[in-house]
Amino acid sequence: MAAHRKPRQRSLGGSTARTAATIALAGAATATGFDGTGHAAPPPSPDEVKARVDRLYREAETATEKYDGAREQAGKAQERLNTLRDEAARRTDRLDSARAALGSAAAAQYRNGGIDPAAQLLLSSDPGRYLDDAAFAERAGDRQAAAVRHVRTQMQEIALLRGAARVELASLKSRQTELRRQRRTVDRKLDEARRLLSRLTGEERAGLMGDEGTGRASRSSGRDLPDWMPPSLATAQAPGARAAAAVAYAYAKLGSPYVWGATGPHAFDCSGLVQAAYRSAGVALPRTTYAQIGAGRRVSRAELRPGDLVFFYSGVSHVGIYVGRGQMIHAPNPSAPVRLAPVDQMPFAGATRVA
Repeated sequence: MAAHRKPRQRSLGGSTARTAATIALAGAATATGFDGTGHAAPPPSPDEVKARVDRLYREAETATEKYDGAREQAGKAQERLNTLRDEAARRTDRLDSARAALGSAAAAQYRNGGIDPAAQLLLSSDPGRYLDDAAFAERAGDRQAAAVRHVRTQMQEIALLRGAARVELASLKSRQTELRRQRRTVDRKLDEARRLLSRLTGEERAGLMGDEGTGRASRSSGRDLPDWMPPSLATAQAPGARAAAAVAYAYAKLGSPYVWGATGPHAFDCSGLVQAAYRSAGVALPRTTYAQIGAGRRVSRAELRPGDLVFFYSGVSHVGIYVGRGQMIHAPNPSAPVRLAPVDQMPFAGATRVA
């Protein structure tokens, strides 16, 4: 009687195994869909949108301050380069005059035939005058040669300085290009944030952006703030006339739009508003927050008086003008105009009194 053999099972290999795996995955995905755990992630909440927008605005402001500083330095480098070019042109003119004088002296010597000085003395009708003329000519020649050497040395120095200025300017332009690239990246992020904000209701957007997250509306006038400081009182409490003038200027610009890189008179970024306010008072301040914080005498938060500059965040990337009662005037970000706001609205980094 023949033995009955149990048929061997084929291993799942090649396309058969891939087919089985695909079916299994599809089944798992279907099962996940049925039990409700595989749906898309929920849209971000209004608070999450606000946190992301705030972060993007801070990144944009940091890039703006760096760009402003690079542009200011590039302008100064261009001024230095222009000064060097003008000075080089003036010295070149003087050198050309010296060369012309040397050429005239050489031509006169050639016309005289290069006669030996002793022979000229013997042949001169007035030996005394000849000796005087010869001594003067020798001294004049020495002075002229020294002047030419001096001017040539100066020209070499100017050429080196001019080359250094060109290198500096090229470096700054390259830096500006990089900063603009960074700003474009931030702008793309801001566009994304605006798209997220557009999905919120008008009431939700107003609640989020009305006072940069403090929960209180801060209109451009500021009169709805609990501790609103009238302009007349703020200027009266300023430590000096220049600080009072800067405060008055800031009040006059309430409601002006925020524009990155702007220094007025109709639009501002945060450091541009501060610079313009004190410029109106006759005080020249640096362009950026990083430089402005070192432009005066540091004061503590308890010592604040109207006109003091108040700085925020660990990187000192934002600035406002203190106006009293815990309030400041600042240019917040592209979503808000120049406005009054509480100083405790952002992480405090320090304060400076410049006038």
